[in-house]
Amino acid sequence: MSHDRDDLPYRPCVGVMLFNAAGLVFVGNRRDRAGDGDDAWQMPQGGLDDGEDPLTAARRELAEETNVTSAALIAEAPDWYSYDVPDDLASGRFRRKWRGQTQKWFAMRFTGDDAEIDIERPLGGAHPPEFDAWRWERLDRLAGLIVPFKRPVYEKVCAAFAHLAATP
Repeated sequence: MSHDRDDLPYRPCVGVMLFNAAGLVFVGNRRDRAGDGDDAWQMPQGGLDDGEDPLTAARRELAEETNVTSAALIAEAPDWYSYDVPDDLASGRFRRKWRGQTQKWFAMRFTGDDAEIDIERPLGGAHPPEFDAWRWERLDRLAGLIVPFKRPVYEKVCAAFAHLAATP
């Protein structure tokens, strides 16, 4: 990374670890990385709008990416976790403004039915789809499914919420 990018701030973001009743976690396969192997999966996450409360942002991002609104807050990660975006993936405005992302993570229990999940037309098509596939996954497998530069953050999130997961 260039010295200039090292001096940039992190973009404030949120993430949601959504658990189903069996203690499995929602993961979606990123549409923009389809075909890149089995490391294009991630949990719902996205940026905070100006002045937005992190929990409000987490609920908004969850709905915008999965259509899920039936979710109860069960835990909040104790810290903000950060990662740098590699130079070859940082482009445009992001490259000039941010070095990476810092995320506040929330664990939520999905209280709806799987039919509520609609990754093709989240919120009735109000938002473009981010995922091209989804599944419920064991927490102990999550870090291995994410792109390598985000793995240290996922490991911390998994450790923070491990007590909520199904045991293998």
